[in-house]
This record gives sequence, C-alpha cells and structure tokens, in this order.
Amino acid sequence: MLGGLVEGGWQLTDRPDDADVLVVNTCAFIEASKTESVEAILEAAKYKAEGKAQKLVVTGCLSQRYADELAQEMPEVDHFLGTSAYAQLPELLADVDAAPRQVIPDPDYIHTSATPRINSLPSYTAYLKISEGCDNECAFCIIPKLRGDQRSRPIDDIVREAETLAAQGVRELNLVAQDLTAYGHDLPGRPKLHELLTRLGEVKGVRWVRLHYAYPRNFPSALVAAMRDTPNVVKYLDMPVQHASDRLLRAMRRGRNADFLRGLLAELRREIPGIVLRTSLIVGLPGETEEDFQMLLDFIREQRFDHLGIFRYSQEEGTLAGEMDGQIDEEVKLERWKQAMELQAEIRAEQQQAYVGKEIEVLVEGPHEETEHLLVGRHAGQAPEIDGQVIINDVPEGGIAPGDIVKVLVEEAYEYDLVGAATEVVLKAPVAVRATAQGARLPVFNAHR
Repeated sequence: MLGGLVEGGWQLTDRPDDADVLVVNTCAFIEASKTESVEAILEAAKYKAEGKAQKLVVTGCLSQRYADELAQEMPEVDHFLGTSAYAQLPELLADVDAAPRQVIPDPDYIHTSATPRINSLPSYTAYLKISEGCDNECAFCIIPKLRGDQRSRPIDDIVREAETLAAQGVRELNLVAQDLTAYGHDLPGRPKLHELLTRLGEVKGVRWVRLHYAYPRNFPSALVAAMRDTPNVVKYLDMPVQHASDRLLRAMRRGRNADFLRGLLAELRREIPGIVLRTSLIVGLPGETEEDFQMLLDFIREQRFDHLGIFRYSQEEGTLAGEMDGQIDEEVKLERWKQAMELQAEIRAEQQQAYVGKEIEVLVEGPHEETEHLLVGRHAGQAPEIDGQVIINDVPEGGIAPGDIVKVLVEEAYEYDLVGAATEVVLKAPVAVRATAQGARLPVFNAHR
C-alpha cells in the first residue's frame, strides 16, 4: 500500500495530525485483534472529526470479514477495502468521491516483484511474502475465509524481490506465508520450498534468511537438508504445533499426531545442530480436559522450545471449533495459559544462561529505547519484534552502526534478553543502510559502559 501510494504521488507521514488521508490496516484473526483494530479505527476517526484529515480508509481482514456491519456502525469511515484490494488504494484515492465505499473482492490477489514496495522495517531487515492464502482447514482458524486459497509466487519472482531488497541494504529476509511449507503446490511444476531456499542462498548481500509459520504436516528431508546446508539460511524455525494431545490435534484437524511431531522435532535437532525452535500452542480448545492440558505441559517440559507463544483459544464464528460443544470458561483458559507461560519462563531462563561466556554474532539495530548509552541488536536465534534482544554495553574502537554484524561476548542473561560487549565488527552495513542511519540522525555509535 505504501509503495503504491508513493508511486501515485502521495507523501507519507507517521504523524496523524499532518495527514489528509488516514489508512488503518486491520486484523480479525481472534477477538483480541478485532478489538485492537476497532480501537485503532476509532482513534483515527477522532482526527477526522477534528478536521485534521479529510478521508479515513479501513483495509485488511476486519473489512473483509465484517464490511457490511462496519459500514453501518462506522459512518465516519469513507472506504473499506478487503484483503485483496490493497493494490487498488492509490486508484481509489485518486478520485475518492467517485470510488465505491466498499471494495471487497474475493481474496485472489498477490503482489509480484514489480509491485511498488516501501520497506516499513529498518533498512537492514525485511519480510518477504512467498505465498498468500491457505488451503488448510484447521478447526480454530478463520484465515482461509479471510485470505482465500493458497497463491504461491514463482521462485524467479521471489528471488527478484529479494535481490531488490538486498540492493537496498537488507541483510535479513524473513520469509512469511500463511503456510510456508505448502509453498509451490499450486504452481505449475510444483516447486518446493527447499528449491526456493537454495536460490535465495545465492542472493548476494543477504546474510540471514529466516523461516516463519512452517506448518509441520509436510516437512520433507530435502527441506531439512536445505536449512542445514544453505549458509545464509538461519538455523531457526518457527513451526506452530498447537497441541500435544492426539484427541485435540484431531479435533483441530491438524493432520498429524503427537508422535509425528516428536519425531520431526527430533530429526530437526539431529540434522541441524543448534537449531533454534519457536512454536505456538493453544490452550482452552473446546473439549480440552485437564488430562489434555497436562499432556501439553509435559510436552513443553520435554521439548524445551527456545521460543514459545501460547494463545488462549478464541471462539470465532465461521469456524468449526466455534460450533463445537464443550466451550471452556474464560477463567479456566486464563489459568491454563498462566501455568503454561510460567513453565516456559523457567525453561527460557535456564536456556538463556547457556549463552553467558559465549561470543555470538549480532545484527545491530540501534540505540536502546530507554537510554542512549546502550545499543540493541539480535542474534540469529532472535526474530524481529518477538524473541528478545541483545543489549550491547560496549563497542570496539571506531564504533558500530545499524545494520552492522558484530561479535558480542555475552556477560549476562535474562528471560528474553542478553547483555554483552561488542568485541569486533564482522560485517559492516552496506552504504545504503549507513546513509539511512545518518539521515535518521543515527550516526555511528560509540557507546561504552
């Protein structure tokens, strides 16, 4: 959306006070995200009511799911765009008075490498979407109805976008899709994810390629080998397994049982030494018994995941689980969530201590949000925004800049963050990144304890 708007002659601002048009991109996956989206729309509507903005546009999954209801309840919103209409936003804004209020096509669009794009993340890192939509039928999930059937991008097209991002100074590519491991089954010739990884391994300038949202049902040995053998593919995998009770896995329609998941996790750890594993689990699915929940706790103790997201089941209309008997009380869900989170916190604190005394490579991000005397970055086992940070309390002579990759000697460890001193610069940020840092008033840092 940002790229199309700039190409269409619009200027972007992160100050709502300055905007002629406000665009709110929404999520509608679970109840909490719907609430947050509605609050964001109402907050934006205040600026319009005060005369600071002329138009308010709402895009994304909330529009796709509830267009008619929103149009009735929110007269202050001028236009609603669905999940496949984002590319039409510049055209709509070119003549807003003639444009329809609702643009909600069937979800069937995905961008290409030729689509204008602005990287909204820092210039050294970017998300790279390899497919859109999902063909799975998980009982708890509304995504296929919001995003449509799977639509994979050809390998050549993905590689072209990766090369463009690398030329802009991107060091880290985070591959995303609703179902990463199903990549390519809908394309002619049925290309595979491991073939894509091999090609991305040839993109000059990209240091880290990270895999997110890898559905575990289909994980061939060739994919394991590509993760192991492709030098710039990070030994990190985000693979949501959801539960450890066979009964609940069947109810969720996940397609695999707990023994399969254990076998796959063991293979990954055996074949890719030191792999960092992130997963997601759900507590409180309809019919989850105390015995099921104890199985889940035992699974957490056994597997000792490096990073773990635990979600309370959200009853969503239009899903199979939403119509199931045995819906669980919210207080029970909350208590189970707390128990699981507390267990994972203990495991994580122990795992973090293993880093103390070791030297690790860290991608420098910038100054600490609380003090200019500390810097922050991430090691290869930490994905952007969700896995914690490395706090850098000393730097080598000459300083370091955002986008640099440095060695850090870890001195302290906490539940999510590590603390240590940068000892040397392994790889300097490309000129493009350093220029961006200077333009944002982030010069080369010289932080010291």
